[in-house]
Amino acid sequence: MAKTTEIMEIKPIDMKIVEVTIVGDTPLIMHAWSEKAKRMMLEAQQGKSKGKKKEAKNPVEDFIQSLYWISGKPELSDNASEEECEIAFENAIKNGASFGFPASAIKKAAIDAAFRMGWSKDKASLKGVFFIESDYNDLVLIKSDKPIMREDMVRIVGTADLRYRGELRNWSATFRIKYNASGKYSLENIINIINAGGIVCGIGEWRPEKDGQFGTYHIQSV
Repeated sequence: MAKTTEIMEIKPIDMKIVEVTIVGDTPLIMHAWSEKAKRMMLEAQQGKSKGKKKEAKNPVEDFIQSLYWISGKPELSDNASEEECEIAFENAIKNGASFGFPASAIKKAAIDAAFRMGWSKDKASLKGVFFIESDYNDLVLIKSDKPIMREDMVRIVGTADLRYRGELRNWSATFRIKYNASGKYSLENIINIINAGGIVCGIGEWRPEKDGQFGTYHIQSV
């Protein structure tokens, strides 16, 4: 019996770009790592922090540092007072400061949601399906009301502590997604995945994926 030869058709990659707008359904809680916090972590890992006195908490500085600044971030000294931080923040707002959020977080939410919904057997295969483009070093520009300062009680290894973070209300973001139009997933599939990410997982602190209900959103337009 003659052997049959299977012929695999490989379609050329056809990359397309579309613009998507998402609108927040619940406030977005920011959680950026400050340079100061990263420096202190590195010093602890290098054994340089031993014997150092713990610095007093500055709630306003923590709030400012929690935001993902795209432009206008004020320069604060390590010993800046709360009042100095408040003045610096208000001046930054008056001068048109802008804020963002990691594009990678929006993509991760979409991939995690697709896996949870049973639309994909694994997460790895979705990583190359679409890409979120950013003009701000992986940050997507967020439009919102003026950021407000939150005070939240958290527990770290059983010890209670207070966290001061920025919250954005009435927020939205417009960004570009790049995808393969000849691939397995259609644009409609990708849009549905991104939309599910905003409902099932969310972004930021206390999102649905982390037992909260903040940072949820839906797609308004494509």
